[in-house]
Amino acid sequence: MSTPEFPSHISDQIVHVETIERRDASLVANDLDLPFSLKGQIPGDLYSHQYRAIQAARRGEDVLISTGTNSGKSLCFQVPALAACCEEPMARALFLYPTKALAYDQLGRLESMGKELSVRVSTYDGDTPKSHRSPIRNLCNIVLTNPDMLHMSILPNHANWTKFLKALRVIAIDEMHTYRGVFGSHVAQVLRRLLRLCAWYHNKPQIIAGSATIGNPEELFERLTGRKATLIDQDGSPSGRRTVVFMNPPILPNQTRLSSNIATSEALASLIEANVTTLAFNRSRVATELTLRYTKKRLGEELENQVESYRSGYTPKERRQIEQSIIKGKIKGLTTTNALELGIDIGSLDAVILNTYPGSQSSFWQQIGRAGRGTKDSLAMYIAGDNPLEQYLLDNPEQLLNGRHESVTIQPSNPTILGSQLLCAAYERPLAPSECDFFGDNALDIAENLDRSGELKFQGGHFYYPGFEPPSLKVNIRGAGMDMVSLLVGGEELGTMEYARALIQAHPGAIYLHRGEPFEVIELDLQTNQAHLERFKGNYYTQAKIQSLLEPGYSVQGNGIYSLAGCKVTDLVIGYSKKSFDGDTVLDVLPLELPPRAFDTVCLRIDLPTLDMDGALEQQIAGVHGLEHAILALAPLFAGCDRNDLGSAWFSVFHETMCPAVFIYDRTPGGIGLAEVLYKRVDELISAALDRIRKCGCERGCPGCLYLSHCELGNEQLDKAMAYHMLLKLRNL
Repeated sequence: MSTPEFPSHISDQIVHVETIERRDASLVANDLDLPFSLKGQIPGDLYSHQYRAIQAARRGEDVLISTGTNSGKSLCFQVPALAACCEEPMARALFLYPTKALAYDQLGRLESMGKELSVRVSTYDGDTPKSHRSPIRNLCNIVLTNPDMLHMSILPNHANWTKFLKALRVIAIDEMHTYRGVFGSHVAQVLRRLLRLCAWYHNKPQIIAGSATIGNPEELFERLTGRKATLIDQDGSPSGRRTVVFMNPPILPNQTRLSSNIATSEALASLIEANVTTLAFNRSRVATELTLRYTKKRLGEELENQVESYRSGYTPKERRQIEQSIIKGKIKGLTTTNALELGIDIGSLDAVILNTYPGSQSSFWQQIGRAGRGTKDSLAMYIAGDNPLEQYLLDNPEQLLNGRHESVTIQPSNPTILGSQLLCAAYERPLAPSECDFFGDNALDIAENLDRSGELKFQGGHFYYPGFEPPSLKVNIRGAGMDMVSLLVGGEELGTMEYARALIQAHPGAIYLHRGEPFEVIELDLQTNQAHLERFKGNYYTQAKIQSLLEPGYSVQGNGIYSLAGCKVTDLVIGYSKKSFDGDTVLDVLPLELPPRAFDTVCLRIDLPTLDMDGALEQQIAGVHGLEHAILALAPLFAGCDRNDLGSAWFSVFHETMCPAVFIYDRTPGGIGLAEVLYKRVDELISAALDRIRKCGCERGCPGCLYLSHCELGNEQLDKAMAYHMLLKLRNL
């Protein structure tokens, strides 16, 4: 579809339009060596990448398919797995999906193929009734699950899975590009635990993975699995004409920019009124709920039932109802978090809206790829937020449009992650020192440290786990606390929230939004993991304020100006602000006391030239502060991470050098490689920061070039001209 006729107040926000022309399919006749009954399940020709992937898999190779959204990657591992089960009735296959919802969505298609082949298929996750679990383990050929279930249930109880693991022929890893950061680092070790147990049962299953187009697919596959794969990355699927619209909300009379939530609601309401089925992606749960609230208000009573919201935290029943509503055309619009990014089938979509940058370039392409199936034309609208990174992307849209080669960073050797996973591995089977190298070069040292601390016990040439309860129950591979807090209204469960998130978002006085309706937290009972809420009639929502303290450590690599260093960070939740529903106006700030969180990590250290003590000292100090903001704001784009994955600190006079210094640190304990990536790309980062300051039309600094929403000084003591001068000096050193 082409860009619709928007009202002038929306069309005036368009700053760039890019047209991605349609692509014809590259087809290959299906002459593959497959069981006859299976070949009949694949009518017609195959896309070229499907043909090559299945052909390589049938040769017994590990295979990695890295192609675009809706390109039919699932068939590339479904066919080899089904073929193995047809040829060997006792054969087994394990399909890993990053979420339960995606596994559930894929089940129906796979079941229909397997039914004609007498291949039994089932999901196995936390929602599977206990009475069904034993038959699934013993009878099903193909089991669909997620890394969490593999980690917490299947591997610790592998004795019950002996028959399955001995006959496991194919491990399929779908949406491989989502395994980034802490989650991906844990999953890499979970997969090593799985492969180790398979080897114990004298088996070496084949691995087939599917990924969106990223910059380092082979490297990521090897870091996840410890193996090398045959890469298939020439996409043979067709695509329709896609119009990508870049939009910048206007500056209001009070000199603030219109909230992206409001701008998204206006665009969504216009598309719904034009009968265009639209999905609006938001960066957070709060933004999802605010966008729904604003959209309903704009549509009025006649059309407000045409829009809904969708996110984690809703009950499974609610999510299924919402999915069916848009599939059956009962609603025309849906506001969501990235919960719908990964291809869950919600029918045919005409348009998508991205309410601010989704945090990675791969997510950008995944989300805009949700609209338009096959050769159908589609519209994608990217609505920028008022921050330096997004304003930089508006100035340089090619960073996104040509940026499909973003690399995904994981660090399986992170000491915290590896240590917890070694405990799990030793519980599953005593760990020999000779096996440690499989988990990482530093694994033996970590295992010995765990022995000294009493968490492991070395005896008879092996490391043993000295306990009966699986340690996996205490290790959350998604990086947050294991406990879930129930959100209760009048004794009825409204939803759930992770324990760590609840400390920040479900404290007494917090406003919780559910399907557009606000609720106030009256009590948070951490003994019973329950938060008690009641309906809220006020006109604001809340946001926690976090203060971070940094203690620099020794540099491990560097050239005197830029270096990698260790550091210790302490996070303190110091309060929360009340913000108006009608925008982002701060109405009040209240104190809040929560336990501090301290961790060791890795940072990029930037040592600046000494200050001119005879010059304008206050201006120079404000320039250092501005330089810190300018670099941190754009760092996520170059590290390939979410903006919440990085933090920063600055010193006008650092005690080691008596000169200014800036630190950009990895917010994951132990680090997951983000600081290392920034160290390698620091010249690009400095140039981008200069570009953003130079192109911003403000005089002294604004949200579009220097302001950061979480600045502990409230964006005071910033000097734009001096920050630019210091960045320029850095680039020329």
